[in-house]
Amino acid sequence: MAEPAFELRPALTYATHDGVALQGDLYLPKAAGPSPVLIAVHGGGWQQGARSAFQHWGPYLAARGYALFAVSYRLAKKGKKAFPESVRDVLAAIQYLRGNAAALGIDGARIGLFGASAGAHLCALAALGGRSPALAGGYPDDPQAGIDTGVKVLVGVYGVYDLVEMWQAYRLNSPLDNNIENFIGASPMENRQLYFDASPVSYATYAANKTAVLLACGTEDDLVDRKAHTDAFLRALKQAGFFARTCIVQGAGHYWLSDPLDEPSSYSGFLAPRLGRFLAEKL
Repeated sequence: MAEPAFELRPALTYATHDGVALQGDLYLPKAAGPSPVLIAVHGGGWQQGARSAFQHWGPYLAARGYALFAVSYRLAKKGKKAFPESVRDVLAAIQYLRGNAAALGIDGARIGLFGASAGAHLCALAALGGRSPALAGGYPDDPQAGIDTGVKVLVGVYGVYDLVEMWQAYRLNSPLDNNIENFIGASPMENRQLYFDASPVSYATYAANKTAVLLACGTEDDLVDRKAHTDAFLRALKQAGFFARTCIVQGAGHYWLSDPLDEPSSYSGFLAPRLGRFLAEKL
């Protein structure tokens, strides 16, 4: 049996926030580092999901020279919001990797974010808005709290980038339990500033345009509307001078990033080489 082309360091605690130990699984290339690294953030409507969603991407990327740190973060539920807490969890993961880069065998100057659905939303907020007063500095007692949270790349897959628009979609389709309202802790009519602060499109500014962006989505996504999210976010990014590209996956709906990459006609398999070219150029 062939030796795996990666080393797995499971359940590393990257921060403890409000009594919750936050963990991640680090997939490392076997070749000598330091390796560039992607922090991977799972989807699940801000209320569920697990970091094991990246169990196929970790080995795939490690075999190609990229480390992957698949993280858990705090989830929302009815009556218990998770904004901005979950974004601050992702920011802490960046600081943990950068602060421990030498010990972990990764390159602290070459960090990116890779998220799916709600995870893409959190990654986009952390990548573009991580230094904003609404999101930064939430846990000054973290061991790496003073470390910069800037990243070189953002990879968002079928992400949510405008929370008012997504709130309206949930209002139509599931009026009794609105995921966005649970995540934010209020409706737009109660606090529109919160929705501005929690929408990645708000941070598509000249000041943030040093981060390169790849946005992927499917043509048949019946949950997150491509025009309202990926297309609108891409337009805002380009207007602000970002290097921003898309990978549009024909026939794909929602929730496919966790599929095996080597399955016939795998949507993840279609994304993989395109992601590889993007990372080779920008990370």
